[in-house]
Amino acid sequence: MKNNKNFLGLFALVSIMYIIGLISGYEILKFIFKPLIILSLLLYYIKSVKRKSKLFIGAVLFSFLGDVLLLYDTELFFMLGLVSFLLAHILFISMVVGMLKTSTLKQKIIVIIPFLGTYMGLLFLLKDSLGELLIPVVIYGLVISVFGVVSLLNHLISKSNTSQYLLFGAVFFVVSDSLLAINKFYESQEYYPVIVIITYILAQYLICKSVILNSEE
Repeated sequence: MKNNKNFLGLFALVSIMYIIGLISGYEILKFIFKPLIILSLLLYYIKSVKRKSKLFIGAVLFSFLGDVLLLYDTELFFMLGLVSFLLAHILFISMVVGMLKTSTLKQKIIVIIPFLGTYMGLLFLLKDSLGELLIPVVIYGLVISVFGVVSLLNHLISKSNTSQYLLFGAVFFVVSDSLLAINKFYESQEYYPVIVIITYILAQYLICKSVILNSEE
């Protein structure tokens, strides 16, 4: 639709500016551009579709809130950010479940294995350093794993470009959140935050692209 490419360009620009701020250490760039990443993506979505998904818009808005909260490096804001992204993923899951067609027991088992294995491995790695955050992280990890499971099941059933974009988006989200958790609770590395934000940006874009394609079908 008209002007949607302009907003996609804006999304790319603010994403790059945030990454520059992250690498350079200029806090002002981080505070200005991080909230604009999701807002520009939302504008791109709105300009690209006629039939708008309330579940997707809700998930994006909770992601925006999570991004803003996680700009502040305190345990309280981390918890609030975690809750915001938890709600975002629940809405993403609801959206994908609405797309699902009939599947077999074999397909359901196949899609559970990789995400359950990743989830259990990450918990084993982090459990001794989570302290009071153990239960919230366990719940959050379970929810994002379910998002991965339903996205993979959707792709296994439909095998379309739409479902492929969605699956890659879910996988990038798992990678991003896993690295964020490793960096915060297990082993901090200077380059982890850069990988976290790049995979997060890719995740949000690919999910958005999938929802746009789904609206055209």
